[in-house]
Amino acid sequence: MDAVSELLAEVRARGAVFRQTITRPPWGLRMASGASLTLATMARGRAWILPDHHAPVPIDVGDLAVIRGDAPYTVADDPATTPSLTVTSADYCPGAEGVERPARTCGTPADGAAVLVSGAFERRGELSERLLHALPTVLVVRAEGGAYPSVEMVAEEIARDRPGQQLVLDRLLDLMLVSALRSWFDNPDADAPAWCRALDDPVVGTALRLLHDMPARPWTVADLAAEVGVSRAALARRFTALVGEPPMSYLTGWRIALAADLLRETDHTVATIARKVGYANAFALSVAFKRLRGTRPSDHRSPAPAWRAG
Repeated sequence: MDAVSELLAEVRARGAVFRQTITRPPWGLRMASGASLTLATMARGRAWILPDHHAPVPIDVGDLAVIRGDAPYTVADDPATTPSLTVTSADYCPGAEGVERPARTCGTPADGAAVLVSGAFERRGELSERLLHALPTVLVVRAEGGAYPSVEMVAEEIARDRPGQQLVLDRLLDLMLVSALRSWFDNPDADAPAWCRALDDPVVGTALRLLHDMPARPWTVADLAAEVGVSRAALARRFTALVGEPPMSYLTGWRIALAADLLRETDHTVATIARKVGYANAFALSVAFKRLRGTRPSDHRSPAPAWRAG
């Protein structure tokens, strides 16, 4: 299995939260729910996603936006609109009491209203740390390039209450994300991680697969070059040009990402995880982990509060 497939294979929503928000201009929502990843698309109208410290990103009907949830952001009808509501973990879908509306739907239908459809991965463990670190703050796949479920299909499922609906919504969210990421990885003009494109190179792709498959091996550039069948200098030059960093620097990042996943997904000791990813002991892993992630492995393991929709 290639590295991209490994990243996508770990996508698995459990209890995904979907909402359909109906609102009339001017409207703006400040999203601060803490969900690890959110997908958003417009069933009607246009919206702008405004991550802090980044340029506004427009989404039209059928476009799919993938938004990392590690920092608050705004969704609005216009970049200049001031948000009228902050959406938190305790207050995701507010509405007037006594107003009947379809399940998982916020607001009431009206002429000229925009319809925002969104789905969120609640638990950080549902997504590989390697995947989250590969993603930009906001990734938008345009409607013409997507092969994911149509917004009409998703909106129809959200508006119903049927047996087995949660399982269907979970799998829809998985499929939407995987399809969006495949489109992103396949687009040569996209800003997908350099190592994804480098996998197609006969030299660097082979080196990457070796590092991915055997991260615990005590690699040196010379060992890696010998396995690939080129000189040390040639591998170092070509790898750095295509991936954007030297082989050993890349390996360190990959090992730490693997360790982050193991810390979240298993109850192995830090020492055991260290050996699994190529470090001699817990201290060596802790030093590298703190340098790259700014926190200790034990702190990373402490689960973040689960996001629950109101």
